[in-house]
Amino acid sequence: MALKIITDSASDLPKAVTEALEIEVIATPVLINGSDYFDGETIQAKKIYEILRDGKETVSTYHINTYMFIKHFEPYAKRGDQLIYICFSTGIAGTYNAANQAKEDLMEIYPDFDLTIIDSKCASLGFGLVVMYAGWMLRAGAQKEEIIEAIKYHCEHMRHVFTVDTLEYLLKSGRIGKTSAIAGEILNIRPIITVDDNGSLKAEEKVRGRTKSIRRLIDYVGEHGVELSKQTVGIVHGDDEETVNKIKEMLREKYGVTLTIDNYVGCAIGAHTGPGIVGIVFLDAHSPYITKET
Repeated sequence: MALKIITDSASDLPKAVTEALEIEVIATPVLINGSDYFDGETIQAKKIYEILRDGKETVSTYHINTYMFIKHFEPYAKRGDQLIYICFSTGIAGTYNAANQAKEDLMEIYPDFDLTIIDSKCASLGFGLVVMYAGWMLRAGAQKEEIIEAIKYHCEHMRHVFTVDTLEYLLKSGRIGKTSAIAGEILNIRPIITVDDNGSLKAEEKVRGRTKSIRRLIDYVGEHGVELSKQTVGIVHGDDEETVNKIKEMLREKYGVTLTIDNYVGCAIGAHTGPGIVGIVFLDAHSPYITKET
């Protein structure tokens, strides 16, 4: 019997990290002109942004359903493995409920199946970092209950701050109204988006222009981050590596950040925000679970 950690592709962890830590990733579905694709498997994030820019095909998403979860969970149940599944925030998608339904269905066949499902209430690389820390702990020999305790702690203290390059895709996805979108584009308004205590995306404030919005992200990190020079800070983007490099430099110069991890925002969020989204994720408290070994 082995203890395994599993997550979904909305965590936006680089493949090199999940492979090194032997973490299975369930691919988030994305619909392109009504056809199913799977984020990170049958389509890559960069391609999704190319399609969005082109504007000739319709892109939408739906959450991983119960059948998909059963398909991924059942091999662990058959082997008698212990499983921890860290999932996308319920404030954004229905993933958590679908996973719990799959657990109920499987336990009718495998009554001893030991599966813990944790709603991260985090998004993108925010819960990706939570998954990574759990993977580090498992590799270092930590026990199940300590890992679960750490996961909950890191979820509680993970901060997210994002901005977008255009309001066009928030309008298309129904996140903002037409009047707000038109006025925002005319005034060059860019929202500063955070994740609240319920795990929902929240427009925290508005600033004018791309340059000011990036600076506001940096300031937000300084206002809420703790021991920034000692922790790993995550940076995500919608096909804008140039801005990622600028953010890294700004974090290094202003807060002494040297440990960063970056990746694309996957389809779960990116399909609704469009190219140019950038975000920073970090801890707002010291972590007693992250050691030098990790």
